[in-house]
Order: sequence, then C-alpha cells, then structure tokens
Amino acid sequence: MTDLPLLSRVALLSPRRVQASLDALAASGRTDLPNPWQLTLGVIRMWGRLLFRSDTVGTSPGGTVRAGWRARALTWRALRLPFLLAERAVHPLDFTGLASSRERVIRHLLGAHHDGAQFLYDLEILAAHPGALDELRERAAAVVADATPRSRWLRDLVVFDGYHEALLAAVDAARAGDFPYDPDGARDPDVSFSAYLAWCAAQPATPAATLAAWRRGDLDLGPTRIDPAAAGRRPGRRPGQRRRGPRPRPRPRPEDGGVSSPPWTPRPSRR
Repeated sequence: MTDLPLLSRVALLSPRRVQASLDALAASGRTDLPNPWQLTLGVIRMWGRLLFRSDTVGTSPGGTVRAGWRARALTWRALRLPFLLAERAVHPLDFTGLASSRERVIRHLLGAHHDGAQFLYDLEILAAHPGALDELRERAAAVVADATPRSRWLRDLVVFDGYHEALLAAVDAARAGDFPYDPDGARDPDVSFSAYLAWCAAQPATPAATLAAWRRGDLDLGPTRIDPAAAGRRPGRRPGQRRRGPRPRPRPRPEDGGVSSPPWTPRPSRR
C-alpha cells in the first residue's frame, strides 16, 4: 500500500483495513471490486453528499419521533452527534464503511438512524463477516424487547419509532440472503452497498485516467443511479449532461487547408 496517492491515504482513513475488507468481500464471492483509487473517488462523492445533500443523511421525513423529551431533543443532529461519538455508533471519517471493524458496524446499525432501507448498505458489509448477522440479530432483538434502560436509550438515540423493528426484519431477510431494496434503491449508491461498489468500479482506475476523464468531460461525481451488474464498465455522459472540464481545442477544418486557426494571435519572432 506504499504506492497509494496521498489523497487516497487521507480519504480511505486506513487503507490497510479497507484492503482487508475488500479481500473479505472477494472471499465471500463478490467480483469486479473497485481498487483503492476508485474507492477514493467514491469518498469524494460522499463528501459532496454531505456538503450539498446533507438532508439525505440521518433524517426520516416521513417518520414519527418517539414520545418523550429525550428523543425529541435528539432530533437536533448537532445535539445527537456527541452521543453517537460516545457510543462509537458513527465513524465520521470512514466514508466507505470498509475501514470500520465488525463491532463498529454493529454499533452503528444499533445506534445511528438510517432512513428507509439505508441500513441495508451496512448489512451487506456485515454479510462478509461470518456470524456477524447472527450477532446483530441477537442484539437488535434485545433492543426491541425494550426491557432495560440501555435498550430504551438506543431506541431514543435513533429518534424515530419503529427503527429497530425494521432493522430486525431486514437482518432476518439478510440472513436468508435477501436484501429487500426497492428497484430504485438497488441502483442508488447512497443506499445500496452493491450499487456503491459498482459505481466505484466504473470510475477511472488511476489518477492519470481520472485526469484524462475530467479533461474529456466524462467525470461525474454527483448523484446518479447505476446497475450493480454493470460494475467495471466506464460510463460516458448521460443524455443531456453538460460536458465538464476544459473545452476541447478546435478541430482542423477543410476550408482552412486542414489546419485550424489558433485561438490566439502569434507574436512575431524576435530573431
């Protein structure tokens, strides 16, 4: 991992752990996995989501806040963050989920709210760790039982009613090999881990190739949908998508004798 660009070392947080997670995914049968540089581009995409689409993180527009002052107070994400950090339920600098340990991912699922089916992303990561889904099910069932102050605290920490029940049902499905995404969510890299890996695998494989794609206007790190089965294919511009990056130089025209006019007036030689 010594030849990784500095940007990858910063973005991936722990490149060795990320590579170990990729190896575990490969051992579980996944193919066409992205390389560390392609994951770096995925992290940059995540940065854009936090900066420009922060309303898609940690909220539930159609959810019902739990009764009680504690859950109502924790609807303020700025107030919730210190408690999530203390619980080790979030890892603010791990934007792929691949640098986190199995225990960290389980704590994340139990204590940090995920809207809709977004927890399926982390369940796909856990599925690569033998026995992890069984452990998560046992711990989620204990929270649903609501029998202890600890369970009640975790239910308040996720703020919204029904979260742990939905998580428990999704864990049961995942243990059977089923990840119940809706058709749109299955293609959304913000929601589906498979779609995220596919998106990353479809990006340029090296910094030089990334620069070349940017110059051509073919680099798009914004929100999009992708078919996980298409991992490894390089996407071009979508219909109607504007070209990004430097404008291409004018091509030679036949009426100019095959030589295009330069965009500047050459200075006379001083020789």
